[in-house]
Parts: sequence; C-alpha cells; structure tokens
Amino acid sequence: MDGKPIDAFDKAFELAARLSEAMRQALTERGLTERRAEVIYLLARAGALVQRDLAEALGCSPRHVTGLIDTLQQDGLVKRTPHPADRRAVHVVLTEPGAETARWMTRHRHDSARTILGDLPATDLAAFTRVADRILGHVTQAKRENRS
Repeated sequence: MDGKPIDAFDKAFELAARLSEAMRQALTERGLTERRAEVIYLLARAGALVQRDLAEALGCSPRHVTGLIDTLQQDGLVKRTPHPADRRAVHVVLTEPGAETARWMTRHRHDSARTILGDLPATDLAAFTRVADRILGHVTQAKRENRS
C-alpha cells in the first residue's frame, strides 16, 4: 500500500462489507432484517412516528413502510395508535418487546464497537472519525450532484 486512493477505497469497501455481514448475521439471529431494525431504531429515537415520516426517513415508499409495519406488528414489536391531532393518521410506536429489541441493538452496537475498535488509541479513533466524516461528505456531495 503506497497511499493511493484506490487502495484506501478497496479497504473501506472490504471493511463495509465485513461490518455489514456481521450486522446482518446478528439481526438474523434476532429475526430481523436491516430495514425492520432501522424502523425500530427510528422509533426508539423518536418515540412515535406516522408512517409517512417513516417512509421519508427510510427513503422508501409509504406502501413499503406499510408492509414493514405490518410484519413488525405481527411480531409484536410495534403497534399502531391513533394520532392525537390528525384523525386520518396513525402513530407507530414500539411495544415493550420492541423497546427491548431497541435496547439489545444499542448494547450490541456498543459491544461490537469495543470488540472491533477498543484496542485502538484515542488519537487513532479520532483520526479515523475525521477521515470517515470527510469521505461521507464527499459521498453526500456526489449524491447531491447526481440528483441535479
């Protein structure tokens, strides 16, 4: 490796693939897909969301969100409740098993971070975060430019 962008890109891709596979495996063991886990994560942060807002946050169609919520509701992880201000809308909220799943996801993230990154010096972690932020900024900018 001699500092070429393609070498760093290949390493980033390999890292992303391995982390993604580890995450998929852990979620599968809990009976979740990445999208269902993302819904649980969003609801854990927000408390309650209407399906339209979930669709926007996930970047997918409202119809797709309906299917996700239907499955999560059948699994007992979420429930639909009346919206307090809009009779036509419903809130989606976590049930207690859904909240426990969200807590498990948080614990798993922290445990994985300690396992994978725990022996790195703080200065290396800070440098990694700065570089990752710059790369993410470039990716975000390229995505915006492609939309134009």
